[in-house]
Formats: sequence, structure tokens, C-alpha cells
Amino acid sequence: MKMKAGCCQRKPVVLIFIFNLCIFGSYQLTELQVCELCSGTVQNGSAVGRFCSSSAGRIDSRCCLRGDNTSDPERIIGLDLSNCSLTQVEDLQGASSALMIDLSLNPIVNISDTAFQGFIDLHYMILPQDIFCPGGNTSWEKVEIKVGNRLCEGQKDMCNQTGQLSINCPENSLCAPYGPGLFECNCADNYHGYKCLREGQFPAVQVFGPLGASTVVISLLLWVTQRRKAKSL
Repeated sequence: MKMKAGCCQRKPVVLIFIFNLCIFGSYQLTELQVCELCSGTVQNGSAVGRFCSSSAGRIDSRCCLRGDNTSDPERIIGLDLSNCSLTQVEDLQGASSALMIDLSLNPIVNISDTAFQGFIDLHYMILPQDIFCPGGNTSWEKVEIKVGNRLCEGQKDMCNQTGQLSINCPENSLCAPYGPGLFECNCADNYHGYKCLREGQFPAVQVFGPLGASTVVISLLLWVTQRRKAKSL
């Protein structure tokens, strides 16, 4: 009986571990789904393939993955969706960490305005010749037509300098790049709330305190419930 009770007492801990594992697993699955939007794999002679080799990356389906060290999970640094019969580009958020994306040789007719939100590291893109670079050609340092493709190189910082006050942002906020042709406004230190109009530190204790307390209470209820079940055996 005591052994059973001990096993049951460990159940909340095990459940929390499984919950965290499921969240991490679902995140990885969502991220890597973009690598399988098209059959096949990255070819060594392709632009992404050469980039992956020079960056010491690992090819997985249509992606090039790399981890900075053993403690960090691998992230997508290259995405090759060339010749995939794509007519629209809407959601590639799983590859928001990519440095290079190849969408050439596709009959693309439309690219969503939000498709590359958050792609702040994107440095190089290959597109069909008749498709404009995300954010417009002015959002890139260099744009050229070559061998039937449009090459977009060197994403520009729409804030001119990250972390500086911008006339495009409300007072008491800072401008930060948010992808090709995009920016976002973050509240400056000591400001928060709607349009950063509230001065003072964000009331983290008042906001997250009840949430943490409710989590503890639920955990205790689960522990008590499992303990009672164990005693009744």
C-alpha cells in the first residue's frame, strides 16, 4: 500500500513533465512542418544547399537546420521551397529564424503581407522574376534579376537603428524591426499599457500573482485527490 501511495504522490510531477514534453514536442512539430510543405530534399548544388554546407548545417527535408551549441535546439536557417508548384505563400512562420529562403520556380501569384512577419534574420531570398521582394524593393539593400529569378539581399532595418525612438511609434515607445518592410513599437523603460501611456513598472505581481497561486492550488488539489485514491486502494 505504501509503495502505491508513493507512486501516486509522484504523479503530479510526472504529469507536469509530460505536459512540458508535449508542449516542446508540438512546437518542434509545428516548426518542422514547414520543411515538408514540398516533397524531396535540399540538393547540395542548390543555393540553400551550398549555404547549408558553408554554415555547418544539417539538411532535413526542405530545411537546413543548425544549433549554436549542444544545449540549444536546432533552428531553421535555410528553407528551400523551389519548384514546389506553390501559387500562394501565406504561412511560413515555422521558418521565422531562416537566413535564406528560396521560392524560385513556382507559379506564385500572391504572397501574403503577413507571410514574413517576424523574419528579422532573413538576409537573402530567391523569388520568381515577376514577384516583388517582401516589403518592396526599398526594404532591401540589393535587388537584382538574374537567370529568371529576383534576388533580394540584405534586409534593411525599418527603424534605421534598433532601439531608437521613431516618429512612426507613439511617444514613450521604441521602434524595432519586425521583418521585411515591417517594424513594431515596444514600450520604453518605465512605460506600459495602451500606447505606452502608463508610467511606472508593469504590475507583474498583481497580474501573475493570482495566476501562480491558482496553479499551486490546482497542483495541491491534484495531489490530494491522487493521495486519497491511493489510500482507498
